Amino acid sequence: MHDLLRATVDIDLVLSLRLADYELAEKTLKDLGLQSRIPVRAKDIILMREEYIKERNLIAWSFVDSNKPYRQVDILITEDLKNIESQFISVGGRKINVVTLKKLLEMKLKSGRPQDLVDAENIKGKIHEKK
Repeated sequence: MHDLLRATVDIDLVLSLRLADYELAEKTLKDLGLQSRIPVRAKDIILMREEYIKERNLIAWSFVDSNKPYRQVDILITEDLKNIESQFISVGGRKINVVTLKKLLEMKLKSGRPQDLVDAENIKGKIHEKK
């Protein structure tokens, strides 16, 4: 969305930490043909979120299309939408809300995964370009 070269190919979503929002996302992703990579439901994520993060090192609840594995959506369970710095951008004539580059950089560095660290370097370059 920020016109970045990315090492990761999934779409990351951040939701408010409300059961209704997680259930709606789960239903929508399933309706689009994606299935959860792990055998949990929205209710499990909300009720056991802290345990999943601390004990199982779960960062994202991933959904994937088994026929087209490049179609993947991750719901970042470590973040709450109310704490996300965001901005509106125009995509296909519609305004959508996306995380700012600054917050995206923070999230990628926090993850620490090798592919996210590559993304972080690209984000730093994009931030530098805009100055």
